[in-house]
Amino acid sequence: GLVNEWNQKAAEITGFGKEEVFGRDLVQEFISAEFKTSVQRVLNNALLGHNTANFEFPLYTKDGRPVDVLLNATPRIDSS
Repeated sequence: GLVNEWNQKAAEITGFGKEEVFGRDLVQEFISAEFKTSVQRVLNNALLGHNTANFEFPLYTKDGRPVDVLLNATPRIDSS
């Protein structure tokens, strides 16, 4: 999935600002090889309407360091 939201805490933790990550592929560009499949699965499940809470994985910072983060993936439902 392409990044379409990046909150202030994500920017603080990673060193990447919103403008640097919007439209980039989260899994391919910011996730280590051993977590790509599992993170993609969590994101795909959210697209199918399934929530995932507190999924821990390392996210790469701007300077290349891995930082452990918790992902809460919830689907956005258009009520209109």
